[in-house]
Amino acid sequence: MTGASRPVSARDGISVRHSAISGALLGVALMAAVDEIVFHQILGWHHFYDRSTPAIGLASDGLLHTAELLVLVAGFALLADVRRRHALAVRHFWAALLLGAGGFQLFDGLVNHKVFRIHQIRYDVDVLPYDLAWIAGAVVFLIAGAVLWWSTKRTPRTAATTDG
Repeated sequence: MTGASRPVSARDGISVRHSAISGALLGVALMAAVDEIVFHQILGWHHFYDRSTPAIGLASDGLLHTAELLVLVAGFALLADVRRRHALAVRHFWAALLLGAGGFQLFDGLVNHKVFRIHQIRYDVDVLPYDLAWIAGAVVFLIAGAVLWWSTKRTPRTAATTDG
């Protein structure tokens, strides 16, 4: 292939960069979907934006869902392209997916919940246990992703980069 469609990594035609980007996009989108579906819709604990009317809260959930779906489509499109070129760095993909999920959850828990206060996990309860669980979950995803990413550097290239 030419120019822009050439794999970023010279290792056996594997594209670590594109594999990681697709994984990160899918991790963010999947965690946003879990948040939106479980906490917004099924449990009804909050809306994406709770500092206005219920109608505005519902509309904000729709916008979050739209953004999540767009990121999901972009992530899958990039993943399909990398797979089509037989250039998927599998372990980098999974590491980035975990890092993306943890990054979304950490951002949501710290920035959305605490800094901007656009919503809390729950209302009319002590939120500290919920906040701690939310942040702990984010940290688990981030550590797992970082360990997996780091392990790709310590594994023989053929084992770390095959997509089989």
